[in-house]
Amino acid sequence: MSPGAWEQLALSCGADKAAVIPGDRVVVHPSFREICEKNSCGQYGKCYMCPPFVGEIGDLMDRVRGFPYGLLYQTISSIEDSFDFEGMQAASRAHVQMSQRLLDAHRGRTKGETLHLASGACGLCESCAARSGEPCRFPDRALPSMESYGIDVYNTTKDTPLKYINGQNTVTHFGIVLYGEEDHG
Repeated sequence: MSPGAWEQLALSCGADKAAVIPGDRVVVHPSFREICEKNSCGQYGKCYMCPPFVGEIGDLMDRVRGFPYGLLYQTISSIEDSFDFEGMQAASRAHVQMSQRLLDAHRGRTKGETLHLASGACGLCESCAARSGEPCRFPDRALPSMESYGIDVYNTTKDTPLKYINGQNTVTHFGIVLYGEEDHG
């Protein structure tokens, strides 16, 4: 697929903005694992798509660096105010659903390996099976977070059409599909 076709695919799945970027523009740093380990989101060790379950940070960053292209996409949702927790949760669910539509759409169109990473904890299940020690219920659909792979979303979005902050009373979520030459058109 051409870069424009990748971007159009994301938009047709519900992304608000999308841009294909060179793989070397994806900024990674091991400090994002340390942020995960501080567990400010409450998912460390409780979600299979988050640390420590996703693997060693050096290996994950190397995997990210191995792709020559990335389709960076975002959803932007309005919320009432900065205390609108329900609105933030609804925005997160909407992003998960959009990411799943994109997962289905690109799976049938790509020739080579892809790595699809989304925003925050997986969010497919109300409670991840990791909490009860059961295997992942949807291993072919679960998406790891960009941060768990060491991606610095803020610096990756610089110099792209996607803004990290989209104004007062909005919440923005990101995802990325990393892919190879054979799918770049």
